[in-house]
Amino acid sequence: MKSPSLCNPALRLKTLLALVLTIAFSGILSAAEPMSLSRYELGAGDKISISVFGEEDMEKELILTDAGTVSYPFLGEFRAKGLTVGQLEKLIIRRLKEGYFIDPRVSVSIKEYRKFFVSGEVKSPGGFSFEPGLTLEKAVALAGGFTQRASKKDIMVTREENGRPAEQELSLNDSVLPGDIIVINESFF
Repeated sequence: MKSPSLCNPALRLKTLLALVLTIAFSGILSAAEPMSLSRYELGAGDKISISVFGEEDMEKELILTDAGTVSYPFLGEFRAKGLTVGQLEKLIIRRLKEGYFIDPRVSVSIKEYRKFFVSGEVKSPGGFSFEPGLTLEKAVALAGGFTQRASKKDIMVTREENGRPAEQELSLNDSVLPGDIIVINESFF
């Protein structure tokens, strides 16, 4: 015997529509926030704050070295590059539990993201402080805007992916990430 819900075409249509809308909205939401703090991987030049609740002398602001390491009390120097804030918190908790603290409550936050760089056909090329929500159009504005010879369509970015630099083309509405190297090419027309 068939279920009454499967026999009702209106109910099937509503279920299908709800499924399609759920999929569509989940895609929109993930595209709207591509740089979620929970997925952001730390890299050289990021300034972070680490604190242990109730331990004032364990509160430190640190900048990841070129090698992606930080030095923290009791733990010495260790690699933080490639870790998310949550992963770094768990690493520090685990290592502090190894003979130093019974139940440390660790907090890690990003104080300042590493810079991104804009070169080529912009009025003021250079390195700029990253802010979440930054688009290519905003990055170009920080660099003084396009020159008269700039191509607004031939824009390349070199970005680290899986530990290796990868080059890709960007449009003005695409997100910029910390550490990106953006090159605005010259237009031929």
